Order: sequence, then C-alpha cells, then structure tokens
Amino acid sequence: TRKYKFVIVCGGGSVARTYINGLHADKKSQYLQSLVGIGVTRLNARFVSYFFGADPKTGIPHDHKHVDSLLRKQDIVFCGGLKYKPNQTSDATATQLAAHFGSEFINLTNVKGLYDKNPLTYKGAKFIPRITREALYKFISGIKYKPGQHTPLDQTAVSVIRKNKIKTYILGSDVRQLDNFLKGKKFIGTIID
Repeated sequence: TRKYKFVIVCGGGSVARTYINGLHADKKSQYLQSLVGIGVTRLNARFVSYFFGADPKTGIPHDHKHVDSLLRKQDIVFCGGLKYKPNQTSDATATQLAAHFGSEFINLTNVKGLYDKNPLTYKGAKFIPRITREALYKFISGIKYKPGQHTPLDQTAVSVIRKNKIKTYILGSDVRQLDNFLKGKKFIGTIID
C-alpha cells in the first residue's frame, strides 16, 4: 500500500449460491435472491476485514460515499455488494467503483483468467490471455443473467467496463500473479482493453 490504495469487493461464492438456489427452488423472487446474495458478500467482507486487522467500528460500506470516506483515512477498504440493483452481482459493484475512482479493475477468481467456456466443467476450454472490451461484451451479453451466476464477470460489469473504458485484468487464486502484476512483472491472467 505504499504505492496503491485498494477497494476490495468480496463476492458471495458458494454460500451465496446455496442460499440463492434455496430461494429459487421455493419460487422466491429474483429480488429476494439478490438480497440474500448481497448479505453474504457483506458477511464475507466483514470476515476478510477482520482477518486483515481492520477496525470493526468502521463497518462495511453500503454506498459509494462511505467507501470514499473510508478510503480517505485508510489504504484498503473491504466491502461487498453496496446496494440492490437489478441484474448485477458484486462484479458490477466492483466495476462501478473502478469507474467512480477512475481506476483499473482486477478480478480475482478461481481460474487463471478468462476462458471460452468454464474450464472447471469443460476440459477442452481455451484460455484467453487478451481480449478487447467490445469482444468481451459480445461474449458475455449472450448469457442470460440470474442471481448468483458463476460467469467470469456479470453482464452489468461488462457494460460498465465497456462504457467507461476500464482497463481490466482477470487473475486466478495464485496470489503470486497479483504480486507480479502490481510490481509490473509478467503475470498469468487475462488483459481486457
């Protein structure tokens, strides 16, 4: 943090998808499914903030104004979904914050970057090291949105990236790649520009 400030937006992961699937199976609305997902992202953010020694009195932000306020006082801010908006996951929250701050966006996920299909399901999935924002938009916009979806980025996030020309990187769970990226070294991941 000598060189950078970070806003870390936590996703909901498998716990959120379990709750969302339970509500979906009971035919509850997408609105309720989204609210439970947001709740899990905030719980995850609270856990991670405690793990990294953040002051519990600062709380977890629920809007851009609170993120701004915290970022003026500290180098790292943890949050989850900020508020409900239709058709978006925590990916969209992260890209909206990147647009708000005029920053780059780094998406950390459980695969090494973007693939033409889910590599956890399809053995022959092809890794995509670089793609344009326009090509990514065409790729993702063909997927129908659902709460808790497990795509590289949600449709709203990709629209925000495209509209605001946000330089975006998708990196996997190997934190050495993030370290390499931050140090300006070669890294394994996907560049979206």
